[in-house]
Amino acid sequence: MDKKIGLFWLRDDFRITKNNALIEATRLHDRVVVFYLYKEKSYKQQEAQKWWLSKSLSNFRKQLNRFNINLEIVETNSFKIFFDKLIKKKDFSIYWNKVYEPDYLKFDEYLLNTLNSKNIYNKRFKGNALNEINEVKKNDGTPFKVFTPFWRTAEKYYLEKIPPKEKIIKKCEKKINYFNNVINPEKILPKKQWFKNFEKIWSPEEQSALKELKNFIKEKINNYAEGRNFPNIVGTSKLSPFIKFGQLHVETIWHECIKKNQKNIGTSKFLTEIGWREFNYSLINHFPHMLRNNYSKKFDRFPWEKNSKFLNAWKKGLTGYPIVDAGMRELYSTGWMHNRVRMIVGSFLVKHLLIDWKEGEKYFKNCLLDYSPASNVAGWQWVAGSGADAAPYFRIFNPILQGEKFDKEGEYVKKWVPELRDLSKKFIHKPWEHNDKKFKLGRDYPYPIVKHEEARLKALNAFKKI
Repeated sequence: MDKKIGLFWLRDDFRITKNNALIEATRLHDRVVVFYLYKEKSYKQQEAQKWWLSKSLSNFRKQLNRFNINLEIVETNSFKIFFDKLIKKKDFSIYWNKVYEPDYLKFDEYLLNTLNSKNIYNKRFKGNALNEINEVKKNDGTPFKVFTPFWRTAEKYYLEKIPPKEKIIKKCEKKINYFNNVINPEKILPKKQWFKNFEKIWSPEEQSALKELKNFIKEKINNYAEGRNFPNIVGTSKLSPFIKFGQLHVETIWHECIKKNQKNIGTSKFLTEIGWREFNYSLINHFPHMLRNNYSKKFDRFPWEKNSKFLNAWKKGLTGYPIVDAGMRELYSTGWMHNRVRMIVGSFLVKHLLIDWKEGEKYFKNCLLDYSPASNVAGWQWVAGSGADAAPYFRIFNPILQGEKFDKEGEYVKKWVPELRDLSKKFIHKPWEHNDKKFKLGRDYPYPIVKHEEARLKALNAFKKI
């Protein structure tokens, strides 16, 4: 055993299982300290995630206590300044897992070089992905830009790997403190108390994630291909926030799925969602400009409109289109939104209101518990038509038909837009056609902020300009 202290830099990996860097630290050291670097400005526009992060830190700290490992949270404005100071101590070895975002990977290179130049033992491991970013390429060595061939290659590559021997975390000799000026997880909570409802719905910890996964596989995965489209039923896994914070490793999901259900259509469809996540990570690393701008440069000329009245109506779920409003209210109340509805509300903002996808991306970033730059940006650019392998520009979701098709009885709408709960299914997705003394449009529920047909034509004309 190395007499030095083993430090594990915790980022998006709040788990004991398949946490290679943490396992290695406990294998090589009697004394291990886990530390999390909290940069407040990184979370400035991610209010919902502050709640998940704070709870994850509390729960993971309890879990680590059982292994005599301390979790310390250090507030910092700069990773570089923090490590430049830490390196002077020299009484440690350090371990961490990759985070597949360009800024993190770039910083890793700086850190590896600095540690090596000072002869400080360090080891970086694969992060929460099936494959490394540079492992999946076309035959000519260039990155894939289309999902289906990417996933065919990535899945085959993953399946042909020899699985590494599973290692497990070891209990340390005794718990020690290492850093000064540490903060409590509670300090990270958002100032506004709007997350109170989250506490009734979510439990941000590894044990809950594994339980949710097993329930999903047992009860819902067989019907997933069909069930995932209907927001009125629980047909999806709702595992996305756990995956984002690494309470679940995607390899664990893969193995649990295959173990129970040799690939049926539901399992294949579900694993394809992991494929999309891998594809999005590949895209943002090979085409990092898309994190802040259009992937497709021709969209730089698109005539977006600035309309704060429309944007606010969309955010508050007061557009006058029930399925859109239900989705936006579900998001604000629960920190999550059904995937089918994400496409509908996204298309509505971009194509009905002609508001730049970046505005939607920014709002989702603030409200989603599962926010990750890769999936959020890629999802928004897919809807807008500006992304890689995106929806064609003329595909404009009709919010009325989408509602009638995927929420036939209006159960989803009635749950989130209670002012419509007395409407029959004939009118639930077009309340403006309902004529009744008890219900008055403009008083009980807003008039549609745009007319679908007019907005559609306007959008098609705007798209023709590019």
